[in-house]
Formats: sequence, C-alpha cells, structure tokens
Amino acid sequence: MFESTSRYYPLETTVHTMQDGRIVAYKRRRFLPRGEEMDLLVEATVTEGDRLDLITGRTLGNPEFFWRICDANDAMNPFDLVAEINRKLRVPLP
Repeated sequence: MFESTSRYYPLETTVHTMQDGRIVAYKRRRFLPRGEEMDLLVEATVTEGDRLDLITGRTLGNPEFFWRICDANDAMNPFDLVAEINRKLRVPLP
C-alpha cells in the first residue's frame, strides 16, 4: 500500500466490512512522536533557497524522509520549517 520510505509503511493494515458487505482496507492511525524526545543526528541551518527535501537529502541521504525532520521539529506543515533563514532544524537519527 505504501513505499518503505513512507511514514505510514510500518503501520498495521486492517480491514473494515461495510454493511453492504464491501471490505475496506486501511492503515491504523499514526501518532506523532514528541520531537524533543527523538535522538538527534545533527542540527541543520536553513539557508536561502533551501527546501526541506534538499536538507533531508543532504543529512539523511534520501529526500523522501522529509517527514522525519517534520516529526523532530513538531511541524505539521513542512513549508513552515524552511520559511525562516538561519533557523536551526533538528534532524533525527534514521
């Protein structure tokens, strides 16, 4: 259902049977971790023109792991993380 790099990949897939007999598969809910409790790999400084996928590619080696930096910084909107130049971002251990 999801690629192995997705934040939803490790979540349990379950099914629900509708009243009309249709079966609907879905992932269980994902609870957000507390960013300050995540082990830190490095702090990255946002520079002009930076995007979260670029920062993630440089620090974690895969731009699709941007959601890990969101989690470590308690961010729901990834664009907010790079809106301020010189902001320090927590990059968690993979």
